[in-house]
Amino acid sequence: MVSNPTQQRQLRAHRPERPGARVLNSAEHHAWLARHLTERDRWLCRMLFEHHVLTSTQIIDIAFTGRRGANLRLRNLYQWGVLHRFQPHRDRGSHPMYYVLDTAGAVALAREDGIDPKELGYSREREIGRAFSLQLAHTVGCNGLFTTLIRRARQPGAAGVLAAWWSAARCGRHWGDIVTPDGYGRWREAGRDVEWFIEFDFGTEQLSRLAGKLARYERLAEATGITTPVLVWLPSARREANARRVMAEALRGLDRPARVPVATSSGEAAADPLDMAAPRWRRLDESGTAGRVALADLPTLWPNLRASAPSGGQHAAAATAAAARPEVAPPSPMPPPDPAHPWR
Repeated sequence: MVSNPTQQRQLRAHRPERPGARVLNSAEHHAWLARHLTERDRWLCRMLFEHHVLTSTQIIDIAFTGRRGANLRLRNLYQWGVLHRFQPHRDRGSHPMYYVLDTAGAVALAREDGIDPKELGYSREREIGRAFSLQLAHTVGCNGLFTTLIRRARQPGAAGVLAAWWSAARCGRHWGDIVTPDGYGRWREAGRDVEWFIEFDFGTEQLSRLAGKLARYERLAEATGITTPVLVWLPSARREANARRVMAEALRGLDRPARVPVATSSGEAAADPLDMAAPRWRRLDESGTAGRVALADLPTLWPNLRASAPSGGQHAAAATAAAARPEVAPPSPMPPPDPAHPWR
């Protein structure tokens, strides 16, 4: 007995084809997209330009309310050459689709900012090549820390909001001569801003190298005049315990250890391994048996620490050292409203 048969009209219909490369680069196609891309579509292009690769699940978390509507829109954006997608190999089961920015999306982003697309620094070969990058899992995992925060902030009655999210690439352009964090974030809750650098450890980096970064964070604090907490996420409780021992020794060896406030967590410290807002953060140099605190309560770990201005004073100052090519501003982490398609 045949179950779930294919409908006859689907057998007769033409399978939609993705436009060829020459079509994607034509002026006519870009003019056509100007009428069809929503504000949310353009924001998603900016997010992928900033953060390089997001899974379909992460995109649903940050931009949609349901999987069906998301899949329909993502399919359109793929067929229009705005986004490209790939699916990494997995021995068992299957990965979700991974999305990167494609040619038409990059051109739309550049034109919107008044930048010549050739000066944007976009490379289609590089973006699609991320499918083979050994850093793919690390990038997607680190991005998941922030997309989980956005998902939390989008829930009805949410108390907090992700006010800023910088990629490792942007951090590297501004502070890479000293240290390159895996990301920078700012969480706003109950009228208080909490900012941090993230070090996302996947268990593959030598702990001595991870601990060696603390001296560079000290140099960064001295150079900017602003002390920013460093949050270190580790994959397991055992890895966290070993890392804490090595990093605590490195912290004691600094000239001004108070310049480097460090807290750690592991994937086993909360029900959701990637939920940064949960009470999972433990101060590195704590004494006694103090517990873990939520992201919004990080200031309680360092009562004398002052947060920088909400606009991010250290980042405005660092912008003067940006690369010679035009700099695209970091997108707001929270998606814009989409009144044309509120159900999606």
